[in-house]
Amino acid sequence: MNNKKGYLNRDFQLFHLKDKKSQSFEFHYHDFNKIIIFISGKVTYLIEGKAYYLKPWDILLVNNHDVHKPIIDPSETYERIIIWANSDFIEEHNYENCNLSTCFKLAREKSFNLVRLESKLQENIKFIINSLENSLSSEEFGSKLLSNSLFIQLIIYLNRVHLSHKYLGGKEALEYDRQIEKILKYINSNLGEELSIENLAQRFYMSKYYLMHKFKEETGYTLHNYVMQKRLLMSKDIIKSGETITAAYEQCGFNDYSCFFRAFKKMFNKSPREFAKEYII
Repeated sequence: MNNKKGYLNRDFQLFHLKDKKSQSFEFHYHDFNKIIIFISGKVTYLIEGKAYYLKPWDILLVNNHDVHKPIIDPSETYERIIIWANSDFIEEHNYENCNLSTCFKLAREKSFNLVRLESKLQENIKFIINSLENSLSSEEFGSKLLSNSLFIQLIIYLNRVHLSHKYLGGKEALEYDRQIEKILKYINSNLGEELSIENLAQRFYMSKYYLMHKFKEETGYTLHNYVMQKRLLMSKDIIKSGETITAAYEQCGFNDYSCFFRAFKKMFNKSPREFAKEYII
């Protein structure tokens, strides 16, 4: 199963979308981080087993490889700004103890992707976004450099909001199954370990049939497909970091190379070796 959506071949990309139509999305993931700024409409966003009921100017921080999809009420106009953000570009601007990926990492660690701001802080975000959109559409001298600096300004602001806890909790906007959340955290922290349905059912004191049903209901994935996809995505990151293919499949819970090879090629449409050649100079 390959539910990767979108391809980013630049530092970042901004989309300002507004429509009123019936549309449905499958659960999917990206190889890059995504910032969703919700402006209007009636939308529930599902991210890694949690449902977020959005209010105007809510912000969602979606990490690369997070499984997600929106559920949209077609009777209302849906307006949003979506920013695809290249992790490498963000990390290039880190310095000293300033890690600009912190806001995304905290969202993942806390399993909470929503940033809901007070009205005063919303105005700050609106100003940065408006300036960024104007710069991106400009052909004036230095517009690309200005756009990059405004994007970094946005990332810095989101980090400051996160680190200073200046955002509203928004827990009332959230719905999820606590047991499935625990299982998702366990899976993502133990991708190199035994993660069979029987093993997980025993660990979390559930019947395997109830576990399979509940997991699919909450995440949109079968348990097997979710584990397989997360392992393969992890293996891809390991290969990109320069480690060997053998290290990648061993660290990701595959018992033999042939099984890993078939699954990798099916998901990414290229062999592990072909993929490695793209990143190893």
